[in-house]
Amino acid sequence: MQQVAIIGAGTMGNGIAHVFAQNGFKVNLIDVSAPALEKALGTITKNLDRQVAKETITEATKAQTLANLTTFTDLAEGVKNTSLVVEAATENVALKLKIFADIDTHAPADAILATNTSSISITQIAAATKRPAQVIGMHFMNPVPVMKLVEIINGYATDKAVTEKITALSRQLGKVPCVVNDYPGFVANRILMPMINEAIISLHEGVSGVAEIDTVMKLGMAHPMGPLQLADFIGLDVCLYIMRVLHEGLGNPKYAPCPLLVNMVNAGFLGVKSGEGFYQYTAGSKDLVVSPRFNA
Repeated sequence: MQQVAIIGAGTMGNGIAHVFAQNGFKVNLIDVSAPALEKALGTITKNLDRQVAKETITEATKAQTLANLTTFTDLAEGVKNTSLVVEAATENVALKLKIFADIDTHAPADAILATNTSSISITQIAAATKRPAQVIGMHFMNPVPVMKLVEIINGYATDKAVTEKITALSRQLGKVPCVVNDYPGFVANRILMPMINEAIISLHEGVSGVAEIDTVMKLGMAHPMGPLQLADFIGLDVCLYIMRVLHEGLGNPKYAPCPLLVNMVNAGFLGVKSGEGFYQYTAGSKDLVVSPRFNA
């Protein structure tokens, strides 16, 4: 399995492409937007430069990694000679179902089709194809070049041999695979998102402030990042979407998203990507400044 296609050139897609290319795979990076592909290559190059500066890779490895990458704006052309396709498009059900129907039409019959979804049902995605036994979840963590975990999710019909191949492949990428089954939120987000939601509820109910909640979790629970800062990093819209998946999929009121989270998303305060969430973000600054909306 040496020729892979990655669909989506955003943060996750370019990170996944980087890791595959650095580990000797020929990678077709596919996106409908040519500027997005150009930006992705720029991001990968900067990340490789950082690795060279830290002496974790050589200039030769950087050059070979970039040589392993080819970009495409045409999905049919990009997937036609691949043995694995990893979809990393926007977390939108309708979009993913369309992409998988298209991949199924154009990818080789024996190709494995994987999705990097963090919450959407693998079984539902697989049903958009004529090869559900070859569809699997391959959920990388952000930032992909740094984070070791790959959450591998079996759909209802995923063949055991496919799971074994993707598990072995993840190890080949230097990752640590963990196999889970296809239920709302899988494992990572079924545990993480309610914790984030509970932190937001604690803020909403006046139990404590933004910095205090994050400090308790960082110093008391050895979390590298507090839950509110992490929510900003993930994107509050993404957090809300996943909480709704959990709430609807499990039917349990304990998964209801906090009204404060709903209001912040509706108002466009999405965290790092919008410049403000629980904290304010200024380009070029690493200072963590609590949003004035939450100052006493």
